[in-house]
Amino acid sequence: MEEKKHPLSELMGATMDKIQLLADSNTVVGDPIVAGEVTILPISRLSFGFGVGGSSFTTKNQKPDSDNCFGGGSGAGANVEPVAFLVVRDGNVRILPLLPPAEGVIGRVVDMVPELVDKVTDFVEKQQEKKDNPEF
Repeated sequence: MEEKKHPLSELMGATMDKIQLLADSNTVVGDPIVAGEVTILPISRLSFGFGVGGSSFTTKNQKPDSDNCFGGGSGAGANVEPVAFLVVRDGNVRILPLLPPAEGVIGRVVDMVPELVDKVTDFVEKQQEKKDNPEF
């Protein structure tokens, strides 16, 4: 006897097949751009999310061997974010990262910490100099 697949697993399989078509190495490492003796390869971060759901319904007069009515749906989303470039020139390879701007207040504070530490250190050093060398 042939095992029957549930419509939900068929729906999920179809969604995953479509996502798999998008997720290949050419999406993460882009096509090379050649300009004279320089070759540039874009590098991206790829994120996916998907969801599948469904339900089977029965009717009052449904025979036990018959199929239930099925309702379901699926959705997927993808995000491709450039993160760096590989630059090949004269046999040398360099990576040029793309730094995204800080997101939100916490991100800006974290980005400002090194600058803030430098300013506080300079201030303390100047105060110490004034204390060690008082001017009349």
